[in-house]
Amino acid sequence: MLFDIGRTTVAGRAALTVRGELDLATAAQLETAAAALMQSSPEGIVIDLSPTKFLDSSGARTLMRLARRARESGVELHVLAPHSNRPVRLPIDLLDLGSAVPVVAAVSEIGTAVARKDAGT
Repeated sequence: MLFDIGRTTVAGRAALTVRGELDLATAAQLETAAAALMQSSPEGIVIDLSPTKFLDSSGARTLMRLARRARESGVELHVLAPHSNRPVRLPIDLLDLGSAVPVVAAVSEIGTAVARKDAGT
């Protein structure tokens, strides 16, 4: 399967859309693309895993590193992983990745998370 990272906009934020398999062979490409995007000092970014076909522990580890880097840089990061995408959601849920990475199931949740932060809750 081909791997591609597309630069898009999701919920008014810069986004990287990951197509294909996010695994040991491709995780470094996402890390490089996200680091370059964070250097442009956006308020927030979205890693869109909606079209991603597979996620392994290397991909999960990369998402954790990106979340940490985003926090340190003051960039709000959201990982979009719909519940309907079982090959991606299953490892996210089994690894409890949501406790370390801001994972949302729908674009509408991004605005809610931002509103909660703005309200100080």
